[in-house]
Amino acid sequence: MGSIYLIRHGQASFGADDYDKLSPLGVHQAQIAGQHLAELDLRFDRCLAGDLTRQQDTARHALAQLHAAGLPAPTLETDAAFNEFDAYAILDALLPGLLPDEPEALTAMNNAAHNPAEFQRIFELIIERWLSGTWDTPGLETWLGFVERVQGGLNRLLDLAKGQQNIVVFTSAGTITALVHLLTRIPATDAFKLGWQIVNTSLSQLKFHGRGVTLASFNSHVHLQLLKTPSLITYR
Repeated sequence: MGSIYLIRHGQASFGADDYDKLSPLGVHQAQIAGQHLAELDLRFDRCLAGDLTRQQDTARHALAQLHAAGLPAPTLETDAAFNEFDAYAILDALLPGLLPDEPEALTAMNNAAHNPAEFQRIFELIIERWLSGTWDTPGLETWLGFVERVQGGLNRLLDLAKGQQNIVVFTSAGTITALVHLLTRIPATDAFKLGWQIVNTSLSQLKFHGRGVTLASFNSHVHLQLLKTPSLITYR
């Protein structure tokens, strides 16, 4: 059987003007993840990332650690199927309809960096509406459309894979959540309860044979835990 390793990007710049950029901590997390892959002596046949900056940079920092350890590392490929859903577009589209029930929601969104817990609560309410499909907006990628996009990316990987290949994909929490939903058939809302727990640079592993795929492990972040530094464990 072959393996696909899904690695979430490092911490992004939450609360900054450009979220799609690794924070200094995110860079460090990516380097630690790469060192962990080297210590496991993993040899990858292919390496992919979505085209988001935080995904691409996480891949580059991690692959640099493989090179530094003298291990071969494949050229980084890009497939936008592994991009995160556009959270900002979803917020813009669905937040106005939430305001009658949550009149302070806009304030929570504008003060996300100062009150992340309230931001998360409101964000989860909006995502629940997005998942339901009853609030779909023209031009906005739907949950079903997102799942179809991710499924297409997985199918392309499988169609080109050979036997016992090891493949690594640097991606995002929502994309991993969609894959968990697809592979386990748990409801989308339950998949997102797991998805909110995905740690930056955590590893999830899929095992495949042909088009058959199984979730073998989920959200492993032992490479961060072993350093006994709680601040390394982040969720954005």
